[in-house]
Amino acid sequence: MKLPQTPNQRLDGKRALITGASQGIGLAAACALAQAGAAVTLIARSESTLNDVVSALRNAGHDAQSLVMDVNDQTAIERHLTDQAFDILVNNAGTNRPKPLRDVTADDYAAVMDLNVRASYFLTQTVVAKMSAGASVINISSQMGHVGAVNRSLYCASKSAVEGMTRALAVELGPRGIRVNSVCPTFIETPMTQPYFAEPGFRESVLAKIPLGRLGQIEDIMGPVVFLASPAAGLVTGSALMVDGGWTAH
Repeated sequence: MKLPQTPNQRLDGKRALITGASQGIGLAAACALAQAGAAVTLIARSESTLNDVVSALRNAGHDAQSLVMDVNDQTAIERHLTDQAFDILVNNAGTNRPKPLRDVTADDYAAVMDLNVRASYFLTQTVVAKMSAGASVINISSQMGHVGAVNRSLYCASKSAVEGMTRALAVELGPRGIRVNSVCPTFIETPMTQPYFAEPGFRESVLAKIPLGRLGQIEDIMGPVVFLASPAAGLVTGSALMVDGGWTAH
């Protein structure tokens, strides 16, 4: 009897592009893909921080490059990326401005929707043009693309849009052999979420909704990203991988 073999999750010979990669979830994704063997290109706006990350990756023996760029700048995207071919794209750059509906301004709306939706959409448009069969697009979304929350109507709207975009692109790009999925974390302890936990009672209210009883750490994202990027997820597309400790299971 010939036994089936588990597809491996190695990414040797693959090229990966990660946005918002200088800290938090983006940093974790870049490290995970590099440790799995991919050559990684990290995008962020902060040159000094980005260079520190790339230096650390190189010192650890990984193939890493930096690209200092604002992903909201479509001209820069086209200038730097139009002629480059990647096998993996991780759309991670994002922001949040939690406020009650009555306090959300047009500037808030533009900042959140432009970075969380528009930038990912047009970056993907540019990068997939050079992708081949077997490539993987991973959108870092959120559990908030599947549930509602007080003071997060704008963020929930943006992540719901990311979820819809993920499913539609999976259908459109499937015939080319390109897979498109999302990773939907709960609250992960990162520099972006740190101010929220300074609010009295916020940590307790969050933990009360997570059956596993703990906040997420950036390491919790690393395995799911590698899985979705690798041959082990060869038939997975149009899916939202929940990394939420059970929040959305309620």
